[in-house]
Amino acid sequence: MTNSQLWFRGVRPSKFRHVYGLPTRKECCYTDISVVRSGNDGNFCAINPTFLAIVADTTFVVIPINQTGRIDFQCCKVIGHTGQILDLKWNPFDDNMIASASDDCTIKLWKIPEGGLTSNLSECSTELVGHKRKVLHIEWHPTAANVLISAGFDHLICVWDVGNSDKTLLNVIHCHVDMIYSLAINRDGSLIATTSKDKKLRVIEPRSGIVVSEGICHMGTKCSKAVFLDNDRILTTGFSRHSDRQYAVWNQHDLKKPLVQEVIDSSSGVVTPYFDYDTKMIYLAGKGDGNIRYYELVDEAPYVYYLNQFLSGQPQKALGFMPKRGVNVAQCEVFRFYKLHAAGNICEPISMIVPRKSTLFQSDLYPDTLADIPAIGAKEWFQGRNVQPMLRSMKTGESILDANANQKTRNSESKYATIHHTSSKHNVLNNHHGNHNGNSNNHSHSNGTNGTALNGSNYTNGNSVTSLTNGGKNNKENEIDNRKFDNNTKKFAFLSQPTIPDYRPQAIIEKSQKTSTNQSTKFHQLQAIFGQHQTANHKDIANLQNNLLSNSRNSSRNSSLENINLLNSENEVGYLNYRSMLSNVLVMFL
Repeated sequence: MTNSQLWFRGVRPSKFRHVYGLPTRKECCYTDISVVRSGNDGNFCAINPTFLAIVADTTFVVIPINQTGRIDFQCCKVIGHTGQILDLKWNPFDDNMIASASDDCTIKLWKIPEGGLTSNLSECSTELVGHKRKVLHIEWHPTAANVLISAGFDHLICVWDVGNSDKTLLNVIHCHVDMIYSLAINRDGSLIATTSKDKKLRVIEPRSGIVVSEGICHMGTKCSKAVFLDNDRILTTGFSRHSDRQYAVWNQHDLKKPLVQEVIDSSSGVVTPYFDYDTKMIYLAGKGDGNIRYYELVDEAPYVYYLNQFLSGQPQKALGFMPKRGVNVAQCEVFRFYKLHAAGNICEPISMIVPRKSTLFQSDLYPDTLADIPAIGAKEWFQGRNVQPMLRSMKTGESILDANANQKTRNSESKYATIHHTSSKHNVLNNHHGNHNGNSNNHSHSNGTNGTALNGSNYTNGNSVTSLTNGGKNNKENEIDNRKFDNNTKKFAFLSQPTIPDYRPQAIIEKSQKTSTNQSTKFHQLQAIFGQHQTANHKDIANLQNNLLSNSRNSSRNSSLENINLLNSENEVGYLNYRSMLSNVLVMFL
């Protein structure tokens, strides 16, 4: 076996093996934006299917997603904070509401008008005051409405209910002793994960503040990040003791030892993970890097398979990503980043695309994804209820709850229509039997007397004739339907029978073979005579007669004479037809 064959044996089949990143042309980017110059590792870019928000120091810009090209430096901004903005997050259930965390120890919620800002927005809809130092991270709850979780430089984690008028602080978690590096929340919002400067990874129940599990994740002193995966797993990125960048996969119930840990490279930028629940792909993007690596996750060891990387000559300062309901399905786009360039005021969309030849909807690439509808309220969730998030179809854009309700409605309508159609058929059958079995009643109806049909309907006077006529038509239609039904029943009964092959040898009859040969020979000879536009001369006829006589030596003399007579009659008919055709052509030209 050659080396190439051995290499091909090691290739793991995957539908995401050939995913590639497609950068956007400059005219379709967002240019001339005053991007923040801070050295923090916060989220400086937030996107939803309607708006793009980019931090510009103490303010941030909100741009309609379709408004690409050069952005005016005097464009309208959100200017309510007095300190630097460190994190931005759009409400997953309201595309017009955004939360911002700032260095001024506050969290503010902003309501963006439809169509975007027409003037600077300075009045927030809600202000959350509870942290004693700057707020580093904020996360919206994925299933409960109006629940926001924040982490600050004061080592506290706060859980907010922003739907109440008094903006209730549901819980404050005091389990950290050092700076919190990252904050993540799982799929149903029942657990949160944090990494901190004390090198520990913690899994916390947010309603009670109980630490479910904790352990040392990365030995390096630089910033580490965490993200929840599926099947009770967590992926972290950080640095080793020798300052090598690493990623590790953990079981969230046991953080003593990682399931797998690998070195990425020796660069110095903080690596941020982005996980796609639908495709089970993880994207690792480092601050200051020009590339984005992406991997595929599986349930068995080694758990993480490297796929490829997107290479670019422009380093990235920060990245934002579009929710799955905003990607381009027709282009087979499975993920979309919005890259803030470190040099130049540019925000560039980067599409991660699976190459497919078909232009139809690819159901294997787009399972049902998160919908913009909350599953429960804040009070229900805080009382201890956990539910999976609401989903929506990527093909129709309809939420699964609405689709089920519509399907039930359609099923009930179809059942009603079936019942109504069946009852009408029964009535027709009853009328039919009544017309045959109750002739006296029918005669009494035709004469104008009152009577009652078998189906319980009353006929009076003149209406009886019309009803009987309609009943006759209905009877004929019913008989035709019954015939069709019987034919279909017989047809499907025949098709449902098993096919039994017949392997008996077929005996070739010499007589039939000779007859077919003689007929074909005779046909070709006649075609040779009458196929030309000239009349057959007597020599050809004589030759044909001789051939027929020689071929039929074994046959009786009477049969050969009959063949000759038949041939002469056919020749005469053909000759007469040819003369009539010539005369018709001459008449047309003259």
